[in-house]
Amino acid sequence: MTTSNPPLLIDLNAVTKAYQTDAGLFMALKGIDLHINAGEFVAIVGKSGSGKTTLINMITGLDRPTDGEILVGGEKVEKLGENQLAVWRGRTIGVVFQFFQLLPTLTTLENVMLPMDFCATPAFSERRDRAMELLRLMEIEDQASKLPAKLSGGQQQRVAIARALATDPPILAADEPTGNLDSKTAAAVFSLFERLISLGKTVLMVTHDPDLARRAGRQLHIADGVIVDDVNGNGNR
Repeated sequence: MTTSNPPLLIDLNAVTKAYQTDAGLFMALKGIDLHINAGEFVAIVGKSGSGKTTLINMITGLDRPTDGEILVGGEKVEKLGENQLAVWRGRTIGVVFQFFQLLPTLTTLENVMLPMDFCATPAFSERRDRAMELLRLMEIEDQASKLPAKLSGGQQQRVAIARALATDPPILAADEPTGNLDSKTAAAVFSLFERLISLGKTVLMVTHDPDLARRAGRQLHIADGVIVDDVNGNGNR
């Protein structure tokens, strides 16, 4: 009996990103080719200015390429208009930021429900239960009624992850999600990502932490806008 390979989920072909600066043209990405299958846990590693955040912004549609093609779930991301892009992102990719970006006047529960209201999914009557289910998954359901200011950094990051999963997207993209956390809390957040992989999600994680990166199923090393190394969890290229 043969088993089929996981489907190709993210496909970048000759992606280039150039920025005009006072010093001239800066090439943030230089002809990136990248193929990621569903269910992969990919760590994107590189020094500051290497292009790793630009790469994740291309995949999530937060920025657009100067040239090249980006397909995510079969959708040509660079061809979508702004309104189409917002709808596509809401159902396809949950984004987790380094500084959490929770709305300070909303409770934990309300922050998690926000993307559901924006995307009008699931049905209104199901949203509170869905949010509580995600808070239980993140092991912070007892913090549901608190405002972000009353939470620790680790708790805020768990809320941010729950919010990113609110509309049940197949992909989670996290930009330096452990950058502001102590090592113990960072390890706990990483374990949550591993759990999401076991639940069938695809996780992309930008990180400066080589120890965490080595625990991912695949590591992309970026320097000067180019993928210089692509290593799986067994150390094979």
